[in-house]
Amino acid sequence: MKTPRNLKLGLFGIGLETYWNQFEGLKERLEGYLSEVRSRLERPGVEITDIGLVDNPEKALEAGHSFRKADVDLIFLYITTYALSSTVLPVVKRAGVPVVILNLSPEKAIDYRSFNSLKERTRMTGEWLANVSACPVPEIASVFLRAGISFHLVTGSLHNDPEVWEEVSEWIDAAEVAGKMAHNHLGCMGHYYGGMLDVYSDLTLHLATFGGHIEMIEVEELSALRREVTAEEVKERLDLFDRVFDISGECSVEELRKAAATSVAMEKIVKNYDLGSIAYYMSGTGIKENEDSINTIILANSLLTAQGVPVAGEYEIKNVQAMKILDCFGAGGSFTEFYALDFNDNVVLMGHDGPGHIGIAEGKIRVKPLEVYHGKTGKGLSVEMSVKHGDITLLSVVQDKNGKLFFLSAEGQSVPGPILEIGNTNTRYRFHPGVKDFMKRWCSYGPAHHCAVGTGHIASKIEKLGKLLGIDVIRVS
Repeated sequence: MKTPRNLKLGLFGIGLETYWNQFEGLKERLEGYLSEVRSRLERPGVEITDIGLVDNPEKALEAGHSFRKADVDLIFLYITTYALSSTVLPVVKRAGVPVVILNLSPEKAIDYRSFNSLKERTRMTGEWLANVSACPVPEIASVFLRAGISFHLVTGSLHNDPEVWEEVSEWIDAAEVAGKMAHNHLGCMGHYYGGMLDVYSDLTLHLATFGGHIEMIEVEELSALRREVTAEEVKERLDLFDRVFDISGECSVEELRKAAATSVAMEKIVKNYDLGSIAYYMSGTGIKENEDSINTIILANSLLTAQGVPVAGEYEIKNVQAMKILDCFGAGGSFTEFYALDFNDNVVLMGHDGPGHIGIAEGKIRVKPLEVYHGKTGKGLSVEMSVKHGDITLLSVVQDKNGKLFFLSAEGQSVPGPILEIGNTNTRYRFHPGVKDFMKRWCSYGPAHHCAVGTGHIASKIEKLGKLLGIDVIRVS
């Protein structure tokens, strides 16, 4: 795939030009605070356009032009002291991107004794102004709302407040994911699984919501590429299978060779179209070569999913978007659905046939032969895995009755215990409300029967992503 585009952040502080000649050293002190904020935003893969301190309307308009020219994705507005809203509105209106307001006092509280011991009133006022960042926040909020500008507020202290910087970090993470989705190429190969009415979705809606590009790919192209795979490429891929998978002795050499050829061919398709995710399904009936291509695709797609190119079966466009989002957050993103409920252990068994995410598996993924793919044409090799034990997050991209997309998420735990050893992904999940309440709450929002699962608790990051994309987020808890 192409080199990922860096996230571009804009940063500016605000102050009031009138203050600088009145209070000696105030501007320099506030600029020092702004420099600290910048250092907190810096990380690999992030470019920062730092405008500095904007303290009059003329500078504000120029700052907006600068941010627009720099093509920033997200702006951080640091309030250093009281400032007029006229020094803010021109910046964000011209830039036209989401803005996060940093309402950060220098410390958690003013040292009242030290402050009140200052004998000279001008010095006292200057000290007060260095600690009055909260003062213009309501003014700025009022102006933004009246101007139709969405904003997000982080409140805390500049120093000794780790919660603030965790929140800021999540905003940056969310902006990075939004950027990756906006540049993602989604490959659609085959067609919908007929009759799954919950799966059908509007592709134009997805492009309007997430950005990116959708490439329509014929299964015949995969079949043609499989014919061109060399014996040496097959051998190399079989060696990779041995390293990555726990392959059952029941698997025939011939089936493994077919799967290896398909894996090589799928990677060529990914490279040819610069794909970042794939949704696929095809019955494959009538043309044996196409049947073989689809029947032998599971190992290929498991490898791709672990390499940052999540693959969803049954042409599940909505769910591959969810898988991609989780993967971009570094949480994995494996295809799953509800299997069964265990009321004795208070767990939900969830999994799916087809590819699994190697990177979030509990141990090696097991490869087993199936005599028949349930509900689908053909037979072949399948994978069996459980998601790593520990914290997990479910994510579903849902299309509502008004034709809009929203996020549905839930946090829980992957727990040890017996699973169904049927050659599919299968994991035991425990959720806070308990099996009965969780099922009732989750289904009340009308999700598809598929969803994506990732490791860790990242619902707060998903909520921030939803705000950046302008879509609703519902957390089931």
